Amino acid sequence: MINSDAIRQAAEAIDQADGLIITAGAGMGVDSGLPDFRGDSGFWSAYPALGQAGLHFHDIACATTFLDDPTLAWGFYGHRLRLYRETIPNPGFAILREFARYKEHGAFVYTSNVDGQFQKAGFPDSEVVECHGSIHFLQCQNGCLEHIWPATAFQPEVDQTRCRLLNSPPRCPQCGEIARPNIVMFEDLQWLDRRFREREARLKTWLASIRHLVVIEIGAGGTIPTVRHYGERQSGFLIRINPREADLPAGCQGVGLALPGLVALSQIQGNLRRRYAT
Repeated sequence: MINSDAIRQAAEAIDQADGLIITAGAGMGVDSGLPDFRGDSGFWSAYPALGQAGLHFHDIACATTFLDDPTLAWGFYGHRLRLYRETIPNPGFAILREFARYKEHGAFVYTSNVDGQFQKAGFPDSEVVECHGSIHFLQCQNGCLEHIWPATAFQPEVDQTRCRLLNSPPRCPQCGEIARPNIVMFEDLQWLDRRFREREARLKTWLASIRHLVVIEIGAGGTIPTVRHYGERQSGFLIRINPREADLPAGCQGVGLALPGLVALSQIQGNLRRRYAT
């Protein structure tokens, strides 16, 4: 059980910060009703057709699947694209925006999520570093001319019982080859990371101006620890929010909150508002 002292420490750190980095994994979207694909059972529950076929997440989230079976690949990613377009960001995003609003240098986001929920919740796209890419952008599956373009025009129609795309897949406007999401996948040598690198460079420049940094990490697991490791490398106070993996490594300054994201953020918000009211 999380005691009030841990919440108080988190709120005090945010109060004293002049800039925030919000780092987030799949757990950030759970409070919005999005699946986190935790283990085969969670993945197959979300996509029973793939479970019946004995396909694991790494089988379908694989660059070669777009070559071998594009209607299956786009059945999976097309369904996710529609889901993310229709999902309303949970109130935790608004709480994070409130935290950032009162900071001298605001906040940057560093996330492994490809769902675009931070932008949908009002965070500027230029201040969201998507280290695994974004499903809302497309690229040629062959990396044609380093071209990346918005997926706005593509409206996938998916047979969910078979996880198959029913309409035509998007194609590269340069060469006519089938397009794929601008997301890094398993066994992927073709991902175009230009958007990620541009925003990562902006984040590095921004960090140079921060004197009192706080990293707020929500729902980033240890299975693919990119986001966790990024936050741990920063020279600031780390608030790790994760109901199952809240421990901090030795020597890391911060606090772990073994709570769901929205619960923890709401409690921190309440503590901060009491501080401001006194």
